[in-house]
Amino acid sequence: MENLVAERTSARRRGDAGKPRLLVTGVDGYIGCVLSARLVAAGYDVDGLDTGFYQQGWLFHDGLDRPRVLCRDTRDVTVDELRGYDAVIHLAELSNDPLCEFDEASTYDVNYKGSVAIAEKAKKAGVRRFVYASSCSVYGAAADEEKTELSAVNPQTAYARCKVLVEQAVSALADDSFVPTFLRNATAFGASPRMRFDIVLNNLAGLAWTTKCIRMTSDGTPWRPLVHVEDICGAIMASLDAPAEVVANEVFNVGDDGQNYRIREIVDAVAKTFPGCSVEVGSSRGDNRSYRVSFQKIRKHLPKFRCQWDVDRGARQLRGVFEQIGMTEQVFTAPAFTRLQQLKQLLTTQQIDANLHWRTHDLS
Repeated sequence: MENLVAERTSARRRGDAGKPRLLVTGVDGYIGCVLSARLVAAGYDVDGLDTGFYQQGWLFHDGLDRPRVLCRDTRDVTVDELRGYDAVIHLAELSNDPLCEFDEASTYDVNYKGSVAIAEKAKKAGVRRFVYASSCSVYGAAADEEKTELSAVNPQTAYARCKVLVEQAVSALADDSFVPTFLRNATAFGASPRMRFDIVLNNLAGLAWTTKCIRMTSDGTPWRPLVHVEDICGAIMASLDAPAEVVANEVFNVGDDGQNYRIREIVDAVAKTFPGCSVEVGSSRGDNRSYRVSFQKIRKHLPKFRCQWDVDRGARQLRGVFEQIGMTEQVFTAPAFTRLQQLKQLLTTQQIDANLHWRTHDLS
């Protein structure tokens, strides 16, 4: 029963010296920025890969060491560039539903084809483990029924449909030499230097701080499972630390049973932390995605993983960051902190082309 460190130790006896080597794709993103610092601190030999769409989105500095980064689109990664890694942690996709609905063709190209291709190349390169950041959004509109990893999926958006397709395709690659693990993360929240304000709790907290008005896009009744970005990182690290047979070709919902919230409950937590705000309720015909999720499997099979954060603590953390940096409405609404707006700006300024590749410019 070997975990990643033991697997690397065995390799070292065969003449392959060094600490476990990890490649984190999407390393300059919201999760990747937090994860890479934790992996470096834990003693892994870490490299990052990121295309750099969101490099302007640096909200605060935490003073932590981070890995060297290869500026590369995941669609352009070669097999040779993946050789020598013990694990690839794949975070690099177009994130969130509005962005993916804006450009479905690019979503399928990057999120589905690109993700499957990098898994195939990783296997050819001899990478032992592949951790894929999937999403609980694959469960879609599910009323009040609690979904497990064995439940039927019901994706409502291009983003969620691609997650399902990648899980299916990469699962088919699994064998004794290639161990994929699929982590279906609940909706993320919490502070990251590479901040996002287009996810529910972060957005509501930012609105409360800058406008004194908390605006919902629904009537508040839909269910959402939430998980702090630090806890997502904890789940990834627990999966790397687990024996291969425990995580091989397995799907895990990432979160905690106590953190299935109705949107209105999230609003109430924000309002408690940011007093004096008004609340605007949206339409029942708004965002109809609603799902509750069971997290019993990850508790059972990855005992080192336990969520440390809930929405109350997360809201307090965000308020502390806003106070520390003196966050303004201009910062809150800056394109770099909202995925769709940043991509639109890069397209408008012709820095990237219609296929979301960087344009080359002769500046001589």
